[in-house]
Amino acid sequence: MSSTNNYTATHLSEHYDGLSHDSVTRFLRDKQLSPSLLWKKVQPILIQDEQGCLIVDDSVMDKSHSFKIDGVQKQYSGNAHGIIKGIGVVNLLYYNPILNRYWLIDFRIYDMEKDGKSKLDHTNEMLSLANERGLLYSTVLMDTWYATSQMMVRLHNEGKIFYCPIKVNRHVDESGGKYPYQSVEKLTWTEEELKCGKRVKIKNTSKNMKVQLFRVTISNRTEYLITNDLSQVSAEEALEKSSFRWKIEQLHREEK
Repeated sequence: MSSTNNYTATHLSEHYDGLSHDSVTRFLRDKQLSPSLLWKKVQPILIQDEQGCLIVDDSVMDKSHSFKIDGVQKQYSGNAHGIIKGIGVVNLLYYNPILNRYWLIDFRIYDMEKDGKSKLDHTNEMLSLANERGLLYSTVLMDTWYATSQMMVRLHNEGKIFYCPIKVNRHVDESGGKYPYQSVEKLTWTEEELKCGKRVKIKNTSKNMKVQLFRVTISNRTEYLITNDLSQVSAEEALEKSSFRWKIEQLHREEK
């Protein structure tokens, strides 16, 4: 767990009194580190708040040199900025903005060949389980991959706030039905709208469901953020709220 060079069972056993390499091997072979076991360990130390956020994100464990490990498949990795062979994991984190602390509370292994479930299927399951467990949270943060119409409608109907970036070709209507939908990249923006956002309807969402759309600059590139919090009229504040997600990712990488 702490060595980047020698991470064999024998090496581990040499650093713990009374621990044999056979017992390490048996543990790795016979024990399953399940999501329910994670929750059992995290629940007693989780500090919740009504302003808490659930963060949906995925990661890929690089297995470029592996050929016989279950679950390894070609998929896009954000860290590698390309397609790699690896094991995909969909993660659910709890973020307490008052304490600026986060906890991993659930995860799912992404392996459609084995269970036929997409990343969105896993996300819906984890959100439902979080509700069953009575977690306190008001907001869900997610990236573009999870910003589907179905997910947005679900969260909106459950009374949850969401913040997420959307693709530039996502179709929206700012005219109240007077004109056809158009992609967000083709919208024109006034100086006031750049500061306060636009009220739009996203195609294929509920008839009366409106969202606030913001055009922001992140690392010298233009991105579009949406939220169903219609009281949010500050692009700067919307970016700060959404950035809880990738700031946590940065903290996670630093801890690794």
